[in-house]
Amino acid sequence: MTTAPFDMNTALNALREGKDLTGKDGILTPLIKQLTEAAMQAELDEHLANESEPNRKNGTSSKQMKS
Repeated sequence: MTTAPFDMNTALNALREGKDLTGKDGILTPLIKQLTEAAMQAELDEHLANESEPNRKNGTSSKQMKS
């Protein structure tokens, strides 16, 4: 589930062309997705590192979030 890092130059060019910032095909949508996934992964890692009982994680699966 690796994604390409957010490309600032591509975003600036799209902004100059008048494309939307948000929405399904918005300029910032990939950045918001990348930040959300990183935050969720960090929260999971922290939770598992501080767990006093054995790992109870059942695995990972892709999820769809609407914001």
